[in-house]
Amino acid sequence: MIRGVVAGRARSFANAFRGLAGLVRTEPNARIHLLATVLVLLFWAWLGLDGADLALLLVCIALVWCAEALNTALESLADRVAPEPHPLVGRAKDAAAAGVLVAALLSAAVGFLILGPPLWTRLFGP
Repeated sequence: MIRGVVAGRARSFANAFRGLAGLVRTEPNARIHLLATVLVLLFWAWLGLDGADLALLLVCIALVWCAEALNTALESLADRVAPEPHPLVGRAKDAAAAGVLVAALLSAAVGFLILGPPLWTRLFGP
């Protein structure tokens, strides 16, 4: 019984990682998010910021990735269920894209607030 539960959980994780890989492989915006994720983490490390800053940055990174994944899932389902243009499907897709935009803008603002001042000091002095 335990072996079956563990195998089921392992499949769930494998499916999730396959979904993440597919997201990066097929969605241009996900590749932009990946680049932003790497740059933010590199800047955090280079600037020697503390763990609280990292925690907030990671929450923002996760927020954007979750929004992008849900947006992609909704668009894929909508395209399968209603391949012809429909105003309600368009509204749903626009709302999902707006969620990604809000998450990305909020995350960019948090990133600039956390990384901006120490980056400015590192580049241009006190």
